[in-house]
Amino acid sequence: MATTKKTTKKEKLTRERLIALYMDQVLETGTTPKNIYKFTKDNNLKEEDFYSFFGSFAALQKGVWERFFEHTTEVMQKSEEYSGFSAREKLLTFYYTFFEILSANRSYVLFSLKQEKGALKKLQQLTGLRKRVKEFSRDLIRESRFAEEERTIKTPGSAFAEATWLQLLFLLKFWMDDSSLQFEKTDVAIEKSVNTVFDLFDTTALERVLDFGKFIWKEKMA
Repeated sequence: MATTKKTTKKEKLTRERLIALYMDQVLETGTTPKNIYKFTKDNNLKEEDFYSFFGSFAALQKGVWERFFEHTTEVMQKSEEYSGFSAREKLLTFYYTFFEILSANRSYVLFSLKQEKGALKKLQQLTGLRKRVKEFSRDLIRESRFAEEERTIKTPGSAFAEATWLQLLFLLKFWMDDSSLQFEKTDVAIEKSVNTVFDLFDTTALERVLDFGKFIWKEKMA
C-alpha cells in the first residue's frame, strides 16, 4: 500500500486510492482529518466521491485494516506452493506476510493504534479485520488434510478461530514493541505461537507452552 499524490479531477478514484490518500494525509499532518468536507477538498475530490466508498472516517479506518488483510491473501495466492501447504504452514505464511505489510506501513499503523485508548481487542477499527481473520482460520480447519506425521487439530473450528484472533492481537502488540533488526523477534514469536496453538491439545502442548512462555518472559525482562 504505497503512498500516493493528491488526486486530480482526471484520475479515477478507487477504494484503495482513497485509503492511500487518507493514510498520507494522516502521516503528513500528524492528525486525523477534521471532517470529510475538508479532507475531500484538500485532495481535489467531491464530498460525494468519498461516500461512494465509505460512510464515515470510522468506516474508512476499518477499511484500511481490511485492505491489509486483502493484500496479504492476494500475495499468498500468487505463490504456486501455497495451495499445497498444511494448515500450520498456511497460518505461518499468513502471519509472516501480514506483518511484512504492516512493517511497510508501520508509521501509520503505530499512529492509528496509539491514537485510540484502550485494549487492542476493543478497537472499532479492527472489527472488520477480526471477521476476516476468523473466517480465514475456519477455512483452514475445514480444508485441513494433514500428512501422516502431523497430528490432527482437536480444537473445534469456532474455538480455533477465536484463538487465532487473540493470537494475532498478541503478535500485533509484540510487533509494536519490537525494536529488533527487521523485526526478527516478531518472526520468532510468530513461529512459536503458531506451534503452540496447533499443539494446544496435543501431548506436547505443555512443552510448547513452557517454551513459548520462557521466550516471552526473556523478551519482556530484557
